Amino acid sequence: MKIVLMCLMSEKFGAFTINNFRFLFSMICVVMIGGGIMVKEIIINEINRISDELIKINDFMYDYPELGNEEFKSSQLLKDILKKHGFSVERNIANQKTSFKATYDSKKDGPTVGFLCEYDALPDIGHGCGHNMIGTMGLGAGIGLSKVIDQIGGKIVVLGTPAEETDGGKVHMVNGGVFENIDVAMIVHPAAKSFNSGTSLAMDAIEFEFIGKPSHAAAEPEAGINALDGVIMTFNGINALREHLKSDVRIHGIIKEGGVAANIVPERAVAQFYVRAKKRKYLNEVVEKVKNIAKGASLMTGAKLNVRNYEISYDDMVTNKVLSKVFQDNMKYMKVDDLEENKSGLGSIDMGNVSYVVPSIHPYIGIKEGVVAHTKEFADNTITPKAHERIIQGAAAMALSGYDVIVDKELLKLIKEEFENK
Repeated sequence: MKIVLMCLMSEKFGAFTINNFRFLFSMICVVMIGGGIMVKEIIINEINRISDELIKINDFMYDYPELGNEEFKSSQLLKDILKKHGFSVERNIANQKTSFKATYDSKKDGPTVGFLCEYDALPDIGHGCGHNMIGTMGLGAGIGLSKVIDQIGGKIVVLGTPAEETDGGKVHMVNGGVFENIDVAMIVHPAAKSFNSGTSLAMDAIEFEFIGKPSHAAAEPEAGINALDGVIMTFNGINALREHLKSDVRIHGIIKEGGVAANIVPERAVAQFYVRAKKRKYLNEVVEKVKNIAKGASLMTGAKLNVRNYEISYDDMVTNKVLSKVFQDNMKYMKVDDLEENKSGLGSIDMGNVSYVVPSIHPYIGIKEGVVAHTKEFADNTITPKAHERIIQGAAAMALSGYDVIVDKELLKLIKEEFENK
């Protein structure tokens, strides 16, 4: 009855409520029965107990959307709540001013489970990608699992990962070694429908700057070197290349700068491209071909070429299928029975980089069928009663999956074997 006595002495039982009695009853059942199902019920009860708080956090972030690397209110709110629930919190992880790492350590042997939070919004639209829900679900999962981890062992890490839409906060964390001691990583993303964790496209953002020589386009065109011609030839070369690429490749670009006046030979022209492919290895081959096209354009025009990556690169998402199956089972346990097969995303996410260094999943939970991401309508649907229900279900499913990983050594072995083989 040691666990029960600890509960009675805890501050949380200063004023008894219905939820307190439910929690205490579950703890007694665990002592008497020792069943994993009852421990899961404790986790669910704990998340239900703080459900009003989680909903307020989600709605607060909706009301006060913040752009990437400017999420000061949102990140501080999450940090404060985690501290209140016994987590130790570190700030400015991987030199990112709105990132954090919150840790709850049982001081007992066991794996480390990572839950990831996002909280950056989109310009003008707000939380049109539902990062307010992502941050809240990651927070809820960490808190829910922390209420039993002192008994089962292991460690929980909740990571605040800023600027997913722009600067890829998780990529900086990967490069900074933040995931080195984490055994599994999970994040849940809202969407129109619920999908198992699937794939995403690896992506490089490439800028080609051509520097030519200005001259009067009518009086002395022979004295000029046309930088815009370099850009146009690059576009034409890429369009010819498309015929000889795999069908999963996406190349789309813009002319960011093309000159200042029609009667002046353009001295400077800039083109920016996103180059995507299903796998990082093949993307690297495609990027090399694209760069060679620009080099050829430089030779043909005589314009000097400068090449740079103007945004951070994303790897493709490699879902750990064993961990994904665990999460699917726990989603069903939480009565989310509308899960569809793997979502093979044609976008790019920084969780892909995480999946290259630690077994990871990035499933989707549906909030309204037909709603389109990156719209005001999607943002508005993150604060509906359906979305609030999904927050609790998504947080609980992650927490329950973390519990399974901690207590089942054979399961963790299978997860890691799959990761090493891939």
